[in-house]
Amino acid sequence: MLPCVYRHQPVLALLFFALFTQGQNCPATCLCPDPHTVDCSGRGLIRLPDEIPLDVRRLLLANNWIPRIPSDFLVLYSDLVYLDLRNNSLSHIEPGTLSTSSRLVFLDLGCNNLTEIPKGTFGESRSLIKLRLGNNPHLSMVNEDAFMGLTSLRELELERNALSGLQVGALSQLPSLRVVRLEGNPWVCNCNFANLFTWLVENSHKLPNGIEGMECSLPTDGRRVPLSQLSQDSFRECQITLTLTDFLIIIFSGISVSVAAIMASFFLASTVHCFQRWSKGTKGDEEESEE
Repeated sequence: MLPCVYRHQPVLALLFFALFTQGQNCPATCLCPDPHTVDCSGRGLIRLPDEIPLDVRRLLLANNWIPRIPSDFLVLYSDLVYLDLRNNSLSHIEPGTLSTSSRLVFLDLGCNNLTEIPKGTFGESRSLIKLRLGNNPHLSMVNEDAFMGLTSLRELELERNALSGLQVGALSQLPSLRVVRLEGNPWVCNCNFANLFTWLVENSHKLPNGIEGMECSLPTDGRRVPLSQLSQDSFRECQITLTLTDFLIIIFSGISVSVAAIMASFFLASTVHCFQRWSKGTKGDEEESEE
């Protein structure tokens, strides 16, 4: 047995070294206050640092100039639960980037340059509890299915962005939602806002300052008014407003009915004409028989 031990000694030493140093390697420009935390905040980084420990759980990257996250970045960091990327230069999140972060609980993407949140951005991060997307001054579009699969999400921050409207389905499909921040956006109180207004009134307890803390612009004169001054009657005209799709359906239905009516009339006229000819033929045959 002794020769066997000696033969495997280098392998055992390498394995021991890897286990001993796991969580101890710290990027040169960062701080690691504990074995599972890497703090690279305010280091002037223009890209993600190298040599981040694979067992990192808290990764702090705020206040840098990072423009993008590689789509395969989180594949290696399966233990990551806390990711802070606020106040960077992120303009978009590549699809699938966050879908592998199965243990992620906290994600901060606030104070960046995001322009939209497309469908499937967060995959199905079922462990995510808090998501910060506020203070993105160019964020003007959130897909209705942007948050699909985030069944554990309790806090969603979308305040002070460039949202003029939001499909209510983006919020109604979050069963665990407890707090949502939407104030500070340039909401427009048109018919597209009607459904969201209804949801906000019914879920005002989820807004930190209630609907009193939100304003919208009137489509008539652009004047901003608090949502607390509006009611369902404010959107009464929207209930009879027809969209382009509605008009097309009505037009198509009218054309279909007209075509059907013309075909029915033609068929009826043909039937009557044939019947008349048959009647005349029968009458002529009877007269010939009598002669």
